[in-house]
Amino acid sequence: MPDIPDGQSVEFQGSAAKPYVLKNVGGVYSCSCPAWRNQSLGIERRTCKHLRKYRGEAAEAERVGSIAVTKPLPAANGKAESPGLLLAESWDGQSAVDGWLLSEKLDGVRAYWDGGRFISRNGNRFYAPSWFVAGLPEIPLDGELWLARKSFQRTVSIVRRQDESPLWSGLKYVVFDAPASNAGFEERVKVVRDALAGDKAEFAVALPHFVCRGPDHLQMELDRIIELGGEGVMLRQPGSRYEAGRSSTLLKVKRFQDAEARVIGHQPGTGRHKGRLGALAVVLPDGTEFAVGTGLSDQERESPPPIGSVITFRYQELSDGGVPRFPSYVRIRPDVGALPLVGNSSDPAVPRTKSKKPTTAFSITKEQAMFRRFEFVGGNSAKFWEIRVAGADVTVRYGRLGTDGQCQTKTLPDAAAATKHAEKLIAQKTGKGYAEVTRAA
Repeated sequence: MPDIPDGQSVEFQGSAAKPYVLKNVGGVYSCSCPAWRNQSLGIERRTCKHLRKYRGEAAEAERVGSIAVTKPLPAANGKAESPGLLLAESWDGQSAVDGWLLSEKLDGVRAYWDGGRFISRNGNRFYAPSWFVAGLPEIPLDGELWLARKSFQRTVSIVRRQDESPLWSGLKYVVFDAPASNAGFEERVKVVRDALAGDKAEFAVALPHFVCRGPDHLQMELDRIIELGGEGVMLRQPGSRYEAGRSSTLLKVKRFQDAEARVIGHQPGTGRHKGRLGALAVVLPDGTEFAVGTGLSDQERESPPPIGSVITFRYQELSDGGVPRFPSYVRIRPDVGALPLVGNSSDPAVPRTKSKKPTTAFSITKEQAMFRRFEFVGGNSAKFWEIRVAGADVTVRYGRLGTDGQCQTKTLPDAAAATKHAEKLIAQKTGKGYAEVTRAA
């Protein structure tokens, strides 16, 4: 394996856009990544996945001994530095998973236990009551504060309180890893079980893992979890080490992909949703803008996620242009910080997009969304017909003027097919005497 001569540095390409800088100063190795900076160990004992990949696992283990990845340092404002947590990649649907360790993907709030307190992945403290943390070990643990399936928002509302609320009694701290151990995953699972054995901590449990027997077994477990209301499953590579950041040794498997986007506008609704939210205009970190109009409850349409907030949405795949197909709102993400956006605007509230036109509320491209309204008044008839295209979805609403009418949605293979289908329907309606109504600006 290569090494870094004393007094020199090398660049190492990680998951970030710019390479990290690895240095050796008198035998003290450092890395410019957040995972190295945010450790509470002395600088001579710190390591990270980039150093281990460059110098080799054996060389780093010999240099620092047991590799402790995380205990966050308190900052001056009382907020801790973000712990360097192990994050999952998405399973590609093809890679072999025989022998990997399988568990349910919990819909809870990620929480790092530093031996004395709970810390979010962003470094915020969770104010758990003393009786909730009683019996937890003094070693670091990685897990989720979990209430029940499909209860994410309720969980967030509890853990964000700062009054050590008795509502914590409904939660469990479900532990799935021991970050400070340099052992393989199976041994770290044993560390967790031993630390929580004998009901030492009433409100903490170890997450069950079992061996995946192959793709058919994986799909069977995924079906079972989804039928119970769960999100999906997680896979751990046997013998894998804990490392900060995204890693292919930890995979998430779900029916649909999900991602985060920032809200940049509220599109007004029509028909049944007139007078409230119709869709959220959102932007991805790479500047791609699109609309999310499904998955929202009536309450969320009345009081939508505020502009600037981060939401999770679910989608099937990306179009050739990089636009998520069939996006559906899942939830607001108060536990995730602001998304980095491309560009160099000095105002973080202004997203920098690929479009040459300025971004404004309700602005979306013709390919991403289109809405037109037509009316027919003659004899005893007074009818309306509306059509909206959003991605590959074509939604038609029709009925008597003054009513909400009926609504039907058809999903086409892609945005181009949806637009062609919409143009065909419009031609049919105008051929029957319907006249387009221009909306007021």
